[in-house]
Amino acid sequence: MTERLWQQRVLDLAKFRGWIAYHTYDSRRSQPGFPDLVLLRRNRCVVTELKTDRGLVTEAQQHWLSAFEHVERLDTFLWRPADWPKVVEVLR
Repeated sequence: MTERLWQQRVLDLAKFRGWIAYHTYDSRRSQPGFPDLVLLRRNRCVVTELKTDRGLVTEAQQHWLSAFEHVERLDTFLWRPADWPKVVEVLR
């Protein structure tokens, strides 16, 4: 599964479950490594980097994920297609 298709699958589930989503369409002028998706619903925020099963996480991406992990009341994930059951659980 490509990263693009993987992202669309996650976005489709999020929309179906009532989440709103932000994705930087063109990241060339954005901070390197910012996570792929920011999902919001009620009082919960999920920040996630999406990778294929073989995709590598860059140093900049890991830096952002690590920084977000320190924020209270925010969930941070690195999701791959094999994590689908976890995605379904988190976005329920």
